[in-house]
Amino acid sequence: MFKLSPELLKVESESEELDFEVEHFKEDVDYFKISIEAEKKIDFPEVTLSFFYPLLDIQTAWHPGAGRDKSLAADWEDGFAAKAASLAPVITFLSQNDQNRLTLAYSEAMETVRFKMGVNEESGCLNCRIILFSQPSKKRKHYQAVLRVDSREIPYYQSLKDVSAWYEELDGYKPAPVSAAAKEPMYSSWYSFHQNLKAAEIEKEARKAKEFGCEAVIVDDGWQTVDNNRGYAYCGDWEAAESRIPDMKKHVEKIHKMGLKYLLWYSVPFVGIHSKAWPRFKDKLLFYAEARDAGILDPRYPEVREYLVETYKTAVRDWNLDGLKLDFIDQFAYEKESELKVEPEMDIESLDQAVDRLMFNIRENLQQLNPEIMIEFRQKYIGPYMRKYGNIFRVNDCPGDAVTNRVGTIDLRLLAGETAVHSDMLMWDPEASAASAALQLLNVLFAVPQFSMKLSQLSEKHLAVAEFWLGFWKKYKEVLLEGKLKAFSPAHLYPLISSENDQQKIIAVYDKMLVQPGKNLPPELILVNATLNEELVLDLETEFKDKNLKIYNSQGKLMENKKINLEKGLHKIEVPPSSCLIFK
Repeated sequence: MFKLSPELLKVESESEELDFEVEHFKEDVDYFKISIEAEKKIDFPEVTLSFFYPLLDIQTAWHPGAGRDKSLAADWEDGFAAKAASLAPVITFLSQNDQNRLTLAYSEAMETVRFKMGVNEESGCLNCRIILFSQPSKKRKHYQAVLRVDSREIPYYQSLKDVSAWYEELDGYKPAPVSAAAKEPMYSSWYSFHQNLKAAEIEKEARKAKEFGCEAVIVDDGWQTVDNNRGYAYCGDWEAAESRIPDMKKHVEKIHKMGLKYLLWYSVPFVGIHSKAWPRFKDKLLFYAEARDAGILDPRYPEVREYLVETYKTAVRDWNLDGLKLDFIDQFAYEKESELKVEPEMDIESLDQAVDRLMFNIRENLQQLNPEIMIEFRQKYIGPYMRKYGNIFRVNDCPGDAVTNRVGTIDLRLLAGETAVHSDMLMWDPEASAASAALQLLNVLFAVPQFSMKLSQLSEKHLAVAEFWLGFWKKYKEVLLEGKLKAFSPAHLYPLISSENDQQKIIAVYDKMLVQPGKNLPPELILVNATLNEELVLDLETEFKDKNLKIYNSQGKLMENKKINLEKGLHKIEVPPSSCLIFK
């Protein structure tokens, strides 16, 4: 078997100002400590770590930004960049049967690291390159980081789980605490209201959401502006628009009296041209985004960081908020054609470090006000470094796209450890069949669901769908979120996912395929037919003797309740679309 060694790992730069050293040490996997030295403090030039790896039994590539494309790249493609506010420096190459072939993780997850890894046509090997200092950073003399290389013959999802645990143990990477409330279903105003918010209507939907099992409300964009153009020209002052929410404190109190938590949305980097804050900050921008009618604040200025931190502190304290949805953090960037200049008023020269300081200050200040504060981040700022500051990671916007929502939730789960992973907000067509509407919920079973339909306007059949499946989720929450998760065939968008503990095993099936529950099953087995197909085919490795089988349809109606005995082997079971089978 091929083993990477310090001799095969090249560290190169066009500059002659740098000296390199690579130390190799091995525990359960291989670690390579990269040391780079300069004689004096300089802006480090680009440095590349590279090696070739055999393309042996590798059919799929997974990384945090792959989404629905888990294909192998060619080595002339761009790859992906990871930093604190974007993705994570992790990639996994795996076989068709989900076995790890090569998992790489880099310890520097704050500053920009580019992964360019793909098939080299001439050699037929993987050409693996990690590019450092491709973006402006701070002046320095010393640099150290560790490359973790895992080629063990284990399932890829176990390899990624181990990567997540490794990051948690690194200095400065301890994840933020996760309150119990962060792992409860929530109601979001975004798809149901967009910017057309009214306090009374939010309260009406919140009351209905509580009846169905939601435990928090997220009020999104619109609370701070009377403009409905979906832009950000009025962002930056963060004062409640009186025509929408006349008294924010009383409004939050009403939601709290219903037994619900309250989270409020902020677009962190934007300051709009029509805001009162614009004259103050118009010269403290990374750039001006004409399409948004807003500037992107530059957090290297202490005044910018102080303003944002004080804004959130004041809101949490004065309005008694339980959490914040901090949006667009990945927009802290710069345009390629512009230079990232350092001005005398700045106290930090590195943009990545400035974002880190900002997020640290936000977390520290808000946690002092409320130790159980919830902070939601959205793909793609979901890496191990951001776990320090956010305790909810949500799938990127994919309205009505159940498959993308499924892929996003599982991609997040694989690296997120105990951080709460939330679906994108659920929505469906009011005329959809019950089974079709249920697919939106079934595709995000292994994450915390967020609803964004006007529940007060749902038809009876859709209310039944929401009530049954949310009740199902809450009943089995422990095994769904805390059980041993296995996500199969990422190249095929996870057509089968399971999670189990000592008492239950849940298998969700998302395509027409053979279902193999396995051996040594716990007392209760739940199969979820997350398709519109009307049969499941089981391949049993152990007999089911004197089991009770209950089958529920998409609206929670009990269709069958009977004793069964099934021998080992194949069994075809007729089931309703979007249904569940409970063997006990």
